[in-house]
Amino acid sequence: MLVDRRYSADSEDPAAVRAMPLVMRIPRVDPPCRTDVLEAAAAAAVAVCLDPRGLPGGEWHAELVAWVRGRIRKVARRARGAHWEAVQGLPGVTVSVGQASVRAFVPGLVAELPKELSRLQISGSELPVDSPGPVPSGARLLWLNPRVEMTAGKAAAQVGHASMLLAPTLSELELKEWAALDYRCAVRTPSSAEWDALVARSDAVVVRDAGYTEVAPGTATVAVRR
Repeated sequence: MLVDRRYSADSEDPAAVRAMPLVMRIPRVDPPCRTDVLEAAAAAAVAVCLDPRGLPGGEWHAELVAWVRGRIRKVARRARGAHWEAVQGLPGVTVSVGQASVRAFVPGLVAELPKELSRLQISGSELPVDSPGPVPSGARLLWLNPRVEMTAGKAAAQVGHASMLLAPTLSELELKEWAALDYRCAVRTPSSAEWDALVARSDAVVVRDAGYTEVAPGTATVAVRR
């Protein structure tokens, strides 16, 4: 189900574009910290892809297959209050980390996005940089490129892609153990030297963005060791 993709800038029919929506719960008062949001997004994205409902014969299977056969896009939006509650009824998985909650949805045609999602804002998802604590036991460590600035929404989509690309490289036992931890991820930012050493490794999984928003095509945004 999960495959690595390389993107091109070829034109495509807008009516055929598919994406996985990610909705971040960001209340007006006392919003969650950026790291918790990113870690929840990374876990939620891979949880949808590995959910039993996505297996052959499952109710999500056809949509997931159609999505991974094309360009694997994610679009992050923000919600609060009644709008957040409204999207909980749509097919997907919600993951909470600390004070943050993110729901990843079954991918579908962007042109047919349910109104509960289409009315949510994409912009304005910025959250201040925080200082995360120790990496939780068993968490998969995702590294953000220290040279690339991204909004919280953009970064959420990128770490979600990283967790997806990591999953196929793991053994059945490793996946089972990760699932038992609700696909726990830790998101950190290394020094420039540490980043360069990481992406040069043969066992690194590197996300290279298609360049539709915020960064240039081919930009390495997130890396993780297998």
